[in-house]
Parts: sequence; C-alpha cells; structure tokens
Amino acid sequence: MREKKIRIISARDVNKKEACLYEKQLKLPAFKNEDEEREFWAKLDLSEYYEPSDMEPVSFPNLKPTTRPISIRVPEYLLNRVKEKANELNIPYQSLIKLYIQKGAFSS
Repeated sequence: MREKKIRIISARDVNKKEACLYEKQLKLPAFKNEDEEREFWAKLDLSEYYEPSDMEPVSFPNLKPTTRPISIRVPEYLLNRVKEKANELNIPYQSLIKLYIQKGAFSS
C-alpha cells in the first residue's frame, strides 16, 4: 500500500528558498548497468518530485525519426521508372520513394 503524502498549499507566494523546503529532492543512485537504470526510471513517479508547471518544453532537433521497414508490391515498370528518376537525382531510390510518399501524404 502506498503511504499517504501531504502537500502543503498556501495562498501566499513562497520564494525559491521556501519552495525547496517543501519539495522532495530527487537523488539519482549510481547505476551498475543499463538494466538497473531502466528499472529505476520505470518505477519512479516524477509527480512526487515535480509539478506540471515545473516542466519546460524541449526540442531534440538532431534526432532521426523512428523508421519501420514495410513491404509493398509495386509493378516492375513503376519501380524501374523510380530507379531511373532516383539515378537522375543522384539519390537512393528508396529515399525517393519516401519523398514521394511524404509529398502525397501531406498534400491537401
């Protein structure tokens, strides 16, 4: 059973020093391996340490989007034409197919 926790709420503004007295400090242990760290983060409830207002939006511009292999049947003449066009543009034909799909999916 979870132990009950009491959060102190006040109508007056608190300064940062006072706020630290009410907040639990998150202490990270030294992990022996990735499995131990994964288990720690899976069981941790960050709502016990932070308020939603504490969160800031972040951006990871250098991350590649997750891709997934698919299998589709394409007429041979169409695949040959795509390969020819990709060769003209000096890009891999699968990249060209992805561009075509993206263009079609996001056009209105």
